[in-house]
Amino acid sequence: MSIVISEIQSHDLRFALEGGAGADSVHSNPQYSYAVTQLQTNGDLSGIGLAFTLGGGNDLVCRAIDDLAGVLVGREIEALMAEFGSVYALILEHPQYRWLGPHKGVVHLALSSIVNACFDLWAKARGLPLWRLLLDLSPEQLLATLHLRYIDDVLSAEDALAMLRNEHRLRDQRMAILDEGYPGYDTSIGWIQYSDDTVKENLVKSMDQGFGSVKLKVGSDDAARDIRRAFLVRETVGDEARVMLDVNQQWTLPQAVDMCQKLRAMNPYWIEEPTHPDDVLAHQTLARAIAPLKLAIGEHLPNQIMFKNYLQADAAGFLQPDCARLGGVSEFITVSLMARKYGIPVVPHVGDMGQIHQHLALFNHIALGHEAIFLEYIPHLRGHFTDPARVEGGVYATPQEPGSSSDLRALD
Repeated sequence: MSIVISEIQSHDLRFALEGGAGADSVHSNPQYSYAVTQLQTNGDLSGIGLAFTLGGGNDLVCRAIDDLAGVLVGREIEALMAEFGSVYALILEHPQYRWLGPHKGVVHLALSSIVNACFDLWAKARGLPLWRLLLDLSPEQLLATLHLRYIDDVLSAEDALAMLRNEHRLRDQRMAILDEGYPGYDTSIGWIQYSDDTVKENLVKSMDQGFGSVKLKVGSDDAARDIRRAFLVRETVGDEARVMLDVNQQWTLPQAVDMCQKLRAMNPYWIEEPTHPDDVLAHQTLARAIAPLKLAIGEHLPNQIMFKNYLQADAAGFLQPDCARLGGVSEFITVSLMARKYGIPVVPHVGDMGQIHQHLALFNHIALGHEAIFLEYIPHLRGHFTDPARVEGGVYATPQEPGSSSDLRALD
């Protein structure tokens, strides 16, 4: 039976966190939340799409979903996805809502949720996990889901197709990741409000669970505290572990230069979001000043144009696109293609708690040839998902259930 979208529903779902979990140098009182798109169909299947917020404004994203997703009603899912790039552009370039961005903020978050729901429904309709659906698509079919406007100066449709075809011939060499699992890193050992003792306790637990890479929040009002905690983490985990430091945009450029030099001796694998994400030139200046130390950027970059600018400026050593903030799976893949062209690794930020990105990380490695470095792991919402990501021994097990692993118990 053909699967036809019959109705659009949005859901404002918010989940309280406890004990300082989720807090960083800027976002001191987060409430992990999803603006959910639910695509009801003429059958038993429904597509679920997620956009991530920290609570306030989640209802605004849901209202935008209600207004923007109407163009999908009556569409058969296979026919829709066969020309999805055009439908994506129709929603993206709404002649009135575009003014509220363009391509950022509430409206773009709504697009993210809508697009992710379409891919989830498509995978469910074929009875496949999202990673398998994406791998089964021909380069031409995959290209048809993308929208390359404003980035075609660095990635034309012809470039993208050539890259996809070339990597398609090499993918068999990278299929072993499906059995091995995708490496993870623990991002929850050192939220900004945690005491030093709590950080140490969490580090021991993390290492016992098999994680060899961890991330610490820095950017507090007390620079000496940040430095002490960073060296504490390094001393606890040893020289071989990867330690990332996440500033969450708190520093000015002069502060960033100073702090990065002071932190250099504990050998951070990267410095994440050191200053305002719109300031590409500040990141370029910082990257040059602290080389070979690398910057990780992308959690708050709203669209592929900003990612293009960072790549052009050689201002990031790692890119962290998030399909629950960008325009969904489509824009995530577009950013990944650009990054591959520039030779920059992609290590996603996981506003989806890794549920969707566990599929996309596998796709990036197998289909695009990105190095399988690791994927962020945040466990705080595991109990709210129908099929939570399985992470054992510090490794993501390959998901097998149809869809994008986005189904939430609250919607059962």
